Amino acid sequence: MSRAVERFGVHVADLDPTRGGEIAKTRPVVVVSHDEMNWYLDTVVVCPLTTKLHPRWRSRVQCRCAGRQAEVAVDQIRAVSKQRLGKKVDQLSAAVAGRVRRLISEMYGEP
Repeated sequence: MSRAVERFGVHVADLDPTRGGEIAKTRPVVVVSHDEMNWYLDTVVVCPLTTKLHPRWRSRVQCRCAGRQAEVAVDQIRAVSKQRLGKKVDQLSAAVAGRVRRLISEMYGEP
């Protein structure tokens, strides 16, 4: 079994190498995959966080993370190996987690 990673936990992750317009470098990411998947698989689904704010972009969720204003980039959702994850630095509040969950459903669910 794999190491457990909690849903809506914020971890530092090394996202390099990337291609094209993917968000790069070592940065916080929020784990959005379900806990059961996170327990058994060697990968997790994450959304990167950025401090470059775009308040009018509907694909982003504003939040406060580790004391800084940030956005959860739902448009950059991806699966990554748990080996890319570093230490846990925060946990999304229930309210922000709910907004992220709804936006993922809106963007990637059935029309």
